[in-house]
Amino acid sequence: MQTTHAPRWARAFILLVPPIWLGLIIGISFIEAPLKFTAPGITIPLGLGIGRRVFLAMNIVEVILGILLLIALISMWRNHRRQELPNFGKMQRYSFIALILLLIKTAVIRPLLAVHTDQVLEGSFSGGSTTHYYYIGVEAVLFVVLLLLMVSAIRGLIPPTAAINGEAKKH
Repeated sequence: MQTTHAPRWARAFILLVPPIWLGLIIGISFIEAPLKFTAPGITIPLGLGIGRRVFLAMNIVEVILGILLLIALISMWRNHRRQELPNFGKMQRYSFIALILLLIKTAVIRPLLAVHTDQVLEGSFSGGSTTHYYYIGVEAVLFVVLLLLMVSAIRGLIPPTAAINGEAKKH
């Protein structure tokens, strides 16, 4: 028994985008970025150059995922007017928070980081940047928000096994 009449593609996007996005954050921000500078022969300028390309590519993929999430959310919102979708309010809130965090990363923090890395690559600045800490903080919050979105989507869009089998839970 289907719990909603929202288009299948919209349900699929809401269910699949968060774990894919989480995988990007884990793989690149939490694993690749810190480990890159521990590799033999990687200098600060070389690591920054690699990091800029990797994070640009990641950001492009994140924007695409954000657009897919927004399109799915709009489709589900249209359906929400006609029938109740379980957990839709939570999915909506977490999606918008994720999109706002993505906007902050893309429009505010990444340009500031680019200025800093330009200075380091030119040799005019050798110290660290507090902007990196803002990026890490936003990334950590985004990680939690996407995790909450994923759980809300699973709970709201995938019927419990008992309902699928037509059985009542017996304790």
